[in-house]
Amino acid sequence: MKFLKQFGAKPSAADLNRYSLSKNWNGKIFENIEETTMDFSWSELPSFLKKQFFEKKGKAPETPISIKPFSNQLFDKASNLMQSIWYGHSAIFMQLNRHTILIDPMFGPDAAPIAPFAVKRFSEHALKVIEEFPQIDLVLLSHDHYDHLDYDSIFKLKDKVSCFYVALGVKRHLVSWGINPDIITEFDWWESKGFKDITITFTPTRHFSGRGVGDRSQSLWGGFVLKTAQENIWFSGDSGYGKHFKEIGDRLGPFDFAFMECGQYNENWHQIHMYPEESVQAALDAKVNNCMPVHWAGFVLAQHSWTDPVERFTAKAAIEKLNTIVPKIGELFTTKTIKTEKWWKGV
Repeated sequence: MKFLKQFGAKPSAADLNRYSLSKNWNGKIFENIEETTMDFSWSELPSFLKKQFFEKKGKAPETPISIKPFSNQLFDKASNLMQSIWYGHSAIFMQLNRHTILIDPMFGPDAAPIAPFAVKRFSEHALKVIEEFPQIDLVLLSHDHYDHLDYDSIFKLKDKVSCFYVALGVKRHLVSWGINPDIITEFDWWESKGFKDITITFTPTRHFSGRGVGDRSQSLWGGFVLKTAQENIWFSGDSGYGKHFKEIGDRLGPFDFAFMECGQYNENWHQIHMYPEESVQAALDAKVNNCMPVHWAGFVLAQHSWTDPVERFTAKAAIEKLNTIVPKIGELFTTKTIKTEKWWKGV
């Protein structure tokens, strides 16, 4: 039963009618702003699979990455400014305007729970962190891929969460997992809604979605802007490089801080995941003042070494004089703690 639950739900007739109201829906699937393909040749499949599953050297840390214990006492309860903790890959805990927020809370041990080969997390027992969290005011879900939307994590979180803001089409999965539909709000690209004293806007990315056979691109994908009276924060979401980054900056920037997708890239799917240098350029296009690379240090989902994303990102950011931070997993940070220093490899 749990295996079947992992797939979530296929869209109902009512869902499809709702999706048809989006200008990004072509009648069958959601489409990217720019033409986007997966450049993959079947003749290359044997070589690809060999590299992906059997050439493992350097792809994962030699020992598990430790997670700093969560402590709610570390947060300044009187501050409205962003205070965040990164849990590897794209999972982020945040306090903003004194509200607790989780972004893409994938804390599960396996990024491919329906596959014959497990894609194990670099850190052990991450799901236990959820038990230490306080009540969560808001969960943001950028899209429905397994490395961002995790059944085990949602199951542990569901009694702690007051509200979900999600990409259009993701609601059906949550409802099938027992989440009250009344606390779920879906977003189309550029749509903005208020959450208490925060304005949240769903921004376009160049990607795709799907959890099983037959539901590819039948929910939307994107990033989130969280704007308060004092700060403007952006979570880029999974994306290939494209013209949408400049438009995001022109319409919603500049940004005090951004979480920039950086990792799990490959020449065969370059249009849906940026190389690290492109991730830095995307931040510059979007008028980002301070940022950190995410979507790495969690799982082996591509053929590069596990350190390649952060090494290339920080090198390019230094050249471009873009302020960056690379916190340890589980470490509390704010926009005031941005400083240039070597990252924490081996610590």
